[in-house]
Formats: sequence, structure tokens, C-alpha cells
Amino acid sequence: MRRLYPKQPIVGVGAIIICNGQILLEKRKNEPGKGKWSIPGGLVDLGESLEQTVIREVKEETGLQVKKPKLIDVVDNIITDRKEEVKYHFVIADYFVNLVGGVLKASSDAQELKWVQIDEAEKYDLTKTFRTFLKRNKQKLKKLNSCLQ
Repeated sequence: MRRLYPKQPIVGVGAIIICNGQILLEKRKNEPGKGKWSIPGGLVDLGESLEQTVIREVKEETGLQVKKPKLIDVVDNIITDRKEEVKYHFVIADYFVNLVGGVLKASSDAQELKWVQIDEAEKYDLTKTFRTFLKRNKQKLKKLNSCLQ
């Protein structure tokens, strides 16, 4: 499926991983949002559920193993060009996940990973969709914890 100038919206997921008041942010390696901070995530493969996708993408991008995805929010990411043509159109389902294990290491689409205090996250150069998500859900996020129990 074509990401650039698609014929229809593309479905993706994002993973909310929170430990001791910190959220795991990922600096994007690729467009859209290259060089900006967001959360781990990616596109749904044909035949794959949203929940399977979020578990796979976290492992691919961060090296972490997660379980029990719980839907938190859905956001649109529609980017147009100068002619107002749709350059990118993603529908992103954001899931809270619980950590199971693994070793944190940026790979795949992640340029860098960083644990950031939830209240400090807005100071980063965030993607538009994650900034929107964060503003809408900041108080809810402060009550969550996905650390190994």
C-alpha cells in the first residue's frame, strides 16, 4: 500500500508505555514526522489484528515485549501538500500496553528512544498527532503504569 499520496486512509497503531510517571518516546527515523518525537507504532499488516500489530511494532522498534493492549484513543493524521492534495492519511489507534520484558534498544523506525516525565513530554518536538493525543489524554496517562509488576 502506498503511504505517499494514498488512495485511501492507512491504519496504524501507537503504543503507550508508561513506567513510574515516564512515557517512552521515540524519535522517528522516517516520514511522516521524521526527526520528531512520538510513541512506538506502525502499520497494520493484512490479516493482523490491531492488538497483534501493537505488540509486534513495540518489539521491532524498541526491543521490549508487551502484552494486554487496551485501546485508549484514535487519532487522524492527515497531511496535505501545497495544492491541498492528501499527501499522507493515517488513522492511528493508540493502545496502552503492559511491559513483559526485553531490552530497550532503538531499531527499525526508531532513531532514538527516551523515557520522559509525562509533564515534560510537551516540551519535545512532537508529531502533530501525538501532541493532540497527549493534550487530550494527559491526566489519564498520569494514572497508568505499565512497569513490570
